[in-house]
Amino acid sequence: MELLEDIRLVAGDTNFMRLMGLSQSPVLCFVIDTTGSMRNEIDEAKRVSFEIIDRKRGTGQEPSGYILVPFNDPDFGPIVMTSNADIFKGKINSLTADGGGDTPEMALSGLQLALTAAPPFSEIFLFTDAPAKDAHLKNTIIALIESTKSQVTFMLTGFAAGRRRRRTSQGVAPRVMGRSAVQLYQDLAEASGGQAIQVTKSELSLATSVIVDSSASAVVTVFQAARNPGRPDHFTFTVDGSLNNVTAYITGDSPLTFSLTSSTGVSQTSSQSSGPLAFVTTAGNLRRLSLNTDNETGLWQLSVSSSNPYLVKVTGQSSVDFIYNLVEEHEGAHGDFSVKEGRPLSGGNTSFLITVTGSETVKVTEVTLFDSSGPTEVKGSLQSLGSSDFLVTFSGIPAGEFVLILKGEASSSTSRSTSSSFQRQASTQIKTSSISVTAEANNTNIEPGTTISIPFSVAATTDGVITDSATETFTVRVSNDRSYTSTSPSSVTTVAGSGGKANGTVTLTAPSSAASGTDVTLTIEAENAAATDINYVVLRFSVSAKVTDVNRPVCQVVNTSTCASTSLLCASSQWEFIANFTDGINGTGIESVTIRQGNGTLNMSTVVEAGGENITLVTYTASCCSPIVELTAVDSVGNVGTCVGQARVLTTPPPTTMTPVTTTAVQTTSTGGYTLNISTILWLSVVFSVLLK
Repeated sequence: MELLEDIRLVAGDTNFMRLMGLSQSPVLCFVIDTTGSMRNEIDEAKRVSFEIIDRKRGTGQEPSGYILVPFNDPDFGPIVMTSNADIFKGKINSLTADGGGDTPEMALSGLQLALTAAPPFSEIFLFTDAPAKDAHLKNTIIALIESTKSQVTFMLTGFAAGRRRRRTSQGVAPRVMGRSAVQLYQDLAEASGGQAIQVTKSELSLATSVIVDSSASAVVTVFQAARNPGRPDHFTFTVDGSLNNVTAYITGDSPLTFSLTSSTGVSQTSSQSSGPLAFVTTAGNLRRLSLNTDNETGLWQLSVSSSNPYLVKVTGQSSVDFIYNLVEEHEGAHGDFSVKEGRPLSGGNTSFLITVTGSETVKVTEVTLFDSSGPTEVKGSLQSLGSSDFLVTFSGIPAGEFVLILKGEASSSTSRSTSSSFQRQASTQIKTSSISVTAEANNTNIEPGTTISIPFSVAATTDGVITDSATETFTVRVSNDRSYTSTSPSSVTTVAGSGGKANGTVTLTAPSSAASGTDVTLTIEAENAAATDINYVVLRFSVSAKVTDVNRPVCQVVNTSTCASTSLLCASSQWEFIANFTDGINGTGIESVTIRQGNGTLNMSTVVEAGGENITLVTYTASCCSPIVELTAVDSVGNVGTCVGQARVLTTPPPTTMTPVTTTAVQTTSTGGYTLNISTILWLSVVFSVLLK
């Protein structure tokens, strides 16, 4: 408790809540190509972000944080992370479209920075009109998407191949994005549960409504499925009483038609932009259906007809949702679990720890892994762990790409006595693998200028069990998001009869200039010889300089002034609290002093004593109506000291004044030959209160 309280004092309440996962709204995260042809896209990113900030500032839906990553070629970053909307506005407003010429850009390197910086379950928006120069990072990006469970939506404005290239108003020709380049972005979007939206530059403002939709609080995924290659299909999804603002998205090239049917049998086709069930807007390959559910709970159907690849996604706002982690159970009396990195093993037993929100109104009935391309559905064994936690175990998961679907009964948002079936779907795909990759670092801290070693093991498996009957070579790829120097073997080979595991070592070196507190995400991937299977492990480290200052700042009270003991006079008088904060001769120095309790003003100055010790002189002034102050001092390495002051109570009132009866007063009270004015009565009340105490 003391450790958490110190962290809270250093970070502040807002950041502490974010650290503990208590933020009620998502972050706003943009990854933006800043080359010469991207002026329109940068302007649109500014417009939509400013709209979200200005509309939601001061409300419960204000983004909990802001992340911005610019990229071009050969540069990407630096990343901007802040919880201050005005700082984010200033940074995005300072972006300019400049340079370019050679089409590919460092899109995936910029995306890698965003994925490792954003909280889990975030939605990231990437703007570009060019292919990715760093396409070799595709598997690393997918590993980070699966690890963080974040969604990535691509706003693609590159002209399709074959179109005439016209110069923009800035004299820079828009880039051509070929089919393979678009396919890379579509693969990443599908893996994450996001979308790859292709529009012209003039259509972009219509497509960014997706960003506004996702920035709302409590957005849940009801249903999502992709068809590649495209084919006509019918998709059903459940609308429950807790859902609001239900929206369906269909992304896919034309020709594409669809029809929507409600739970009561009412239908609307794609030829109707405004019908009985939805208002439809179209921009490029995106169709956005804003549904008018009118309390029509039950099973709805969306039918799509196209020979081109397409994606269907249905979202809404609801308190009913779930988060999940792949876990492994530890033996022992406590029944502990630890998060398991990487993909579940094909044919083996796999467990997920699921936490359901809105648990007071929810009854979970079923959790399944669903592969819509099969279609294959695997039902899990559901075990309640109390409260809103469930352990779901799947036996013998086949090879494939799955999504996690949770079903149950939810009470209506307007009536707890009325319940309806509900369905929620995890956005991120869950892929199985026959390769086991494990790694364990002895220390997750790296000192600047030092190197750490991370041993790892790779093995082939059958039905979730490591095999020891064949020799197999695996390609090894290692990447980190800070571009720190790293070494690793290019491949490892298992030897039959030696336990089935191939071992290797990765080294990671933090430069001497690395700032303490910098986080580093390391991804180790292993791929089979046929390049048909891959697994990974993601490790996170912190750069931490050696700390020699372990002492808290010390407070010495210099002076505390007085206030009258009656609250009737507090507004007209002030008190002052003066204190010295020191961090010792060998300390790192006081970095900040803040008011934790109190409504006054704080002034600080630093003086140096003869012995060389810095003293931070603090003067706090407040109304006597706020007679208590608590100050928090933090030194440069995060040690926390506190100082509490309270105004002294004036216990000796000035002498009272008595006047003869003949003296005139505006307000008087007669007391047997003397008249007391009102101020005298107030001072007498002070005396009586002191005597009573």
